[in-house]
Amino acid sequence: MTKYYQRILPKIYGSYFNALALFSKDKVAEKAYLLFCTPRKGRILPMQVQFLEEAKKEVVTVGDMNVQTYNWDGEKETILLLHGWESNSFRWRYLIGYLKREGFRVLAFDAPAHGYSSGSLFNVIRYTECTQTIVSRYNPDYIIGHSVGGMTAVYHQYRFPGNSLKKVISIGAPAEFSDVMKRYQEILGFNDQVLTALDAYYKKHFGFGIDDFTTAEYAKSITIPGLLIHDELDLIAPCWGSEKVHAKWISSKLIKTRGLGHSMHQEQVNEQIIDFLKS
Repeated sequence: MTKYYQRILPKIYGSYFNALALFSKDKVAEKAYLLFCTPRKGRILPMQVQFLEEAKKEVVTVGDMNVQTYNWDGEKETILLLHGWESNSFRWRYLIGYLKREGFRVLAFDAPAHGYSSGSLFNVIRYTECTQTIVSRYNPDYIIGHSVGGMTAVYHQYRFPGNSLKKVISIGAPAEFSDVMKRYQEILGFNDQVLTALDAYYKKHFGFGIDDFTTAEYAKSITIPGLLIHDELDLIAPCWGSEKVHAKWISSKLIKTRGLGHSMHQEQVNEQIIDFLKS
């Protein structure tokens, strides 16, 4: 019964938004935005606590957010890790093992509304604000992002060039916000009236429309080296996203895998990351 409700609940929201759009474009846009930006999971689970307790922890304030950071000491360069949607810093446990063995210092933080960080809403803009605060505070040499974390890593470098970062690595990341929003529309089944209202909401509150936010275009101005890793069969974020970013990012390298999925925890992925960091 629970699985049944989980399956039909998105369509109930979609039908509600379609009806509400007939009466108020502003109200439906706000409600659709809030639902889109509210994670349903990603807080720290009991089985994740022990690993994270091994790190040094510090809470950093970013605007109205309290951001939980983690630090694993190392004598070499500092690497900052950005997890994806409905996840937390525990997702990096396998890669952190590789990085520690190589002697790197590792930093990670829980995104807004994820892990131990405060808040209830998450978007790339808020994530980027947190990333810039952490970069300014700790001066990492490299940044690695998975999924929306990869999108944030590229967008951050576009927004804040001239920082301490020497290389950027993006793993399984979407490139076009319009594609993310199209998936949201398909899952809920709301109509184009709702999508148009959402587009107006983003233009009013963030200064860009749904079609305007594209890391493929942002990557054109990035001058530091980048590595893009993406699985050709990724069903969450299609591989063509990284292909488009790579085509625009002159100093980037693209590695395509096949059959590794979206999470990309595998040994061969971690080894490729280490090789790129050491090159």
